[in-house]
Amino acid sequence: MECGTRLPAASVRDRRDRIGDWAESGVVALTGRADGPPVLPPGRAASYARELTDWIAAATRDTAHPVHVDGARLLSERAAYTGGVRGGSVSVGRHCRLLPTADGWAAVSCARPDDPVLLGALVGHDVDDDPWPYVRAWLLEHSGADLLERAELLGVAAAPVVRKTSAAVVPAAVRPRSVEGMLVVDFSALWAGPLCSHLLGAAGARVVKVETPNRPDGARFGNRDFYDLLHAGHESVVLDPATASGRTAMARLVAAADIVVEASRPRALARFGLDAHAAAAAGTAWVSITARGRDSDAIGFGDDVAASSGLVARDAGGWPTFVGDAIADPLTGLTAAVCAMTEPPTGGGQLWEVSMSDVVASTSSPPGEPSPVTFRRRGRWMVAAESEDVEIAAPARRPGSAGHAPDSGRDTVRVLREMGISA
Repeated sequence: MECGTRLPAASVRDRRDRIGDWAESGVVALTGRADGPPVLPPGRAASYARELTDWIAAATRDTAHPVHVDGARLLSERAAYTGGVRGGSVSVGRHCRLLPTADGWAAVSCARPDDPVLLGALVGHDVDDDPWPYVRAWLLEHSGADLLERAELLGVAAAPVVRKTSAAVVPAAVRPRSVEGMLVVDFSALWAGPLCSHLLGAAGARVVKVETPNRPDGARFGNRDFYDLLHAGHESVVLDPATASGRTAMARLVAAADIVVEASRPRALARFGLDAHAAAAAGTAWVSITARGRDSDAIGFGDDVAASSGLVARDAGGWPTFVGDAIADPLTGLTAAVCAMTEPPTGGGQLWEVSMSDVVASTSSPPGEPSPVTFRRRGRWMVAAESEDVEIAAPARRPGSAGHAPDSGRDTVRVLREMGISA
């Protein structure tokens, strides 16, 4: 079942001012050219994020672990830790670019160590550590459709910028459920999945993070404080799916789980011996996060998925710019958490399909919607709203200490022993 893109009508805060939500989120400060003013993004992603965290707060209000976070502020939280700043057509993290194609624009990521080689293969040119001149030249002579076909074939995170809309909904009849004491097995990495598991852990669930020996979570090599924020209080297990014992241990850990969170293509899970449909049929709530749906082999990260799904702002010259920092990730992580905290419609297990692209598309605005003007007043950036001008907030960390995330594999022996699993 698709989960993803809008909440039941009863939980929507209809009176929330969209402009105010954006201004308070910290995202506006990260949107626009580096040498220009911040730009208010289109759509209602900040309002949607607040609706999600309002829903989570209501769902956990009467439990021992109430969760109170501001979804709009979460959208810019990583930049508060990394010190990222707006870069216009270059993402806040500096790993993704908006580039012109023969028939429009495209978002292309170069975030992984082997991406320069893959981009060289995409454009048919040997490249060094800087693939961008070759990619730019190739795109000018090729369409967005050409790019999409080759990117999916090679496993490159790239796609044309196309305005999308999505009407997928969480069914109105579903109810929230407590996740206190539940076992969450988290195979995900980077931001979206870990944010989902972080919120489940805050709501009282036990979270066991699973990594493989050759592919630890890449976020471990990023900002340590931000990684600690998302993973403190969780347990870390490392299992090798290349071995029979590792695959068996993974399967038994999944069988013990109440909730599984993963962000892999189904064929990758099959190599691990894991079957989402079978687990859901056995009673597990399985949250499957993908770039563009489980039927797609597309690779995608927060920046390229958001932009290629139509969430781009325009600078004063009309050129497209990134909106915030990898904004598809936190939007999807919040959505996934709501799915996991939702009572399955059948009362048993459930496969929740959370497409990052659909989540972003659900927050889009009508074509031609005007963007309010931003301006400086006494050294502060403001946005002109209908009722009153609103100050543009900077990205900020949540108050309080998160503690430290466990080292990779620290808890493997103990967790498996407790569950009677050998590896």
